[in-house]
Amino acid sequence: MQTLINTTTPEFNVQAYHNGDFVTVTQDTLKGKWSIFFFYPADFTFVCPTELGDMAEKYAEFQKMGVEVYAISTDTHFSHKAWHDTSETIGKIKYPMIADPTGHLSRAFGVYIEDAGMAYRGTFLMNPEGEIKLAEMHDNGIGRNADELHRKVQAAQFIAANPDQVCPAKWTPGAETLKPGLDLVGKI
Repeated sequence: MQTLINTTTPEFNVQAYHNGDFVTVTQDTLKGKWSIFFFYPADFTFVCPTELGDMAEKYAEFQKMGVEVYAISTDTHFSHKAWHDTSETIGKIKYPMIADPTGHLSRAFGVYIEDAGMAYRGTFLMNPEGEIKLAEMHDNGIGRNADELHRKVQAAQFIAANPDQVCPAKWTPGAETLKPGLDLVGKI
């Protein structure tokens, strides 16, 4: 398996449900801002609404950081609208819900389950140049945490602004960073 880190997003042209409308999202839509692709298995399921609801609660904070969130499943944009209209939790979502019924994006990001026609839970952070800076994937029974993703985005943005430094485990804004060099070898 080849890593996606520091590769660029593939070309794509998909439909999304966003704030009561159907909209088109392409790789060009992402340029110039930080973006999160938040793949999930399917609409009208069990763990998925807990994750998407958690992201909805954190969405304003991501936007303040200049980050757009995109939820993605292999359902259609029509299914996204129906789920948004019928679920109290999903009804709170203000970020775009991308439809990937052909599995093009899911395959490109390595999360597609061929024999099921749906995606694993995958989280990807792209910088404003379209380079993937974070890639996580795990089994569908394990839900994600928007607070931890928020912290990782903060770290990625800090490193982008301070490329001579690195963020240690559990780093949060204002905490000490490290400056790699020979003087640190064997000292941590």
